[in-house]
Amino acid sequence: MTNKTLHANPSKSRSPRHRAREFALQGLYQWLLNNEDSGVIDAHIREAHGFDKADREHFDALLHGAINQSIQLREEITPLIDRTIAELSPIEHAALLIGAYELKHHIEIPYRVVINEAVELTKSFGGLDGHKYVNGVLDKLAAKLRTAEISAGK
Repeated sequence: MTNKTLHANPSKSRSPRHRAREFALQGLYQWLLNNEDSGVIDAHIREAHGFDKADREHFDALLHGAINQSIQLREEITPLIDRTIAELSPIEHAALLIGAYELKHHIEIPYRVVINEAVELTKSFGGLDGHKYVNGVLDKLAAKLRTAEISAGK
């Protein structure tokens, strides 16, 4: 594989922020499987075809934030899942880390958008019904982390 063949979902209608999430998902997937250094993963992903159309700042926040805070994010997720973290598929795991990170640290993004984006990532890259699982877990996490926003009906 050449440096420019790795790419996110090739759809041209993706927003820069959605593309950032796709690339962050790919980076987290690589990290979960290989436990590589985040800097190596970051450099590799930045060489991918289509990265120039991604929101680089959001990609950095998601990839490095989810990796650096993975222990805390997993502690938030664990009570809400029906299996161990190790039993999650790597795509579900990565999507949950991204969703949990955004719910916790990007309150400017409506919780419904965070959940929808994680669901869409899981639909694009994951197994058949993984998106339903991600939706359920993040919905419960949003109820815990975004109580005021949910109460306000936003």
